[in-house]
Amino acid sequence: MLVSSEGFYMKKKAIVTGANGKIGRTFVESLVAKGYFVYAVDLKTEGLKNSENVELVQLDITDEESVHDFFLSVHNLSVLINNAGIGVFTPFEDRTAAEFKKVMEVNLLGSFLMSQSAVKIMKEGGGGKIVNIASIYGSTSSDERIYGDSGRNNSEVYSATKAGVINLTKYMAAHFGKYNIQTNAISPGGIYNQQSIDFVRNYAYKTPMQRMGNVEDLLSTLLYLISDDTAYTNGQNISVDGGFLAW
Repeated sequence: MLVSSEGFYMKKKAIVTGANGKIGRTFVESLVAKGYFVYAVDLKTEGLKNSENVELVQLDITDEESVHDFFLSVHNLSVLINNAGIGVFTPFEDRTAAEFKKVMEVNLLGSFLMSQSAVKIMKEGGGGKIVNIASIYGSTSSDERIYGDSGRNNSEVYSATKAGVINLTKYMAAHFGKYNIQTNAISPGGIYNQQSIDFVRNYAYKTPMQRMGNVEDLLSTLLYLISDDTAYTNGQNISVDGGFLAW
């Protein structure tokens, strides 16, 4: 760790899982800019850089023992962002049990294990903020017409796990609010990430804002939910989707 002991203990600490993805990297940068010390957690950390305000943590969030071992070194945690998530693109009829289980493990079990340990620390510290990254597809089915023949159709297990993330959020809000722990979810719409021209056009047509989202569109909601000024916002699922779910 490249931060002085004095600076380390004075800064608020946050954990971001899935830190090596497009959304995760932006979240880490935004939190650092707001003065946080961030544990950037991912299964692969190549390409990320340690700094005085960032510690890279190579961690399998689906491994109970590894998660518990990691949290032994974490103290005074203010924020947990459960951002890690995966999907699969094979057709429903060809889904294997191994594919289904893997998505369940990362999207749901990983969020549970990280939250379980974080809650223990936050209770001792007098409170904290947990933000779970869900999806619009946790609230509605994907439209196969958007995807065409791209081969990247959204999977049933991704939608099922994101619905689970939303309800995990509500459970945690209901049970841990009394400890001054606020748990909320953000459900992003489609985020632009070099998708095909046809997909982008089809998605924009179905969205009232007539465009896909950018990672930066999520930041104001994230910063709102982790702010000290939102101590009474608890158990909410905020869709940041350009109005996708409005019709």
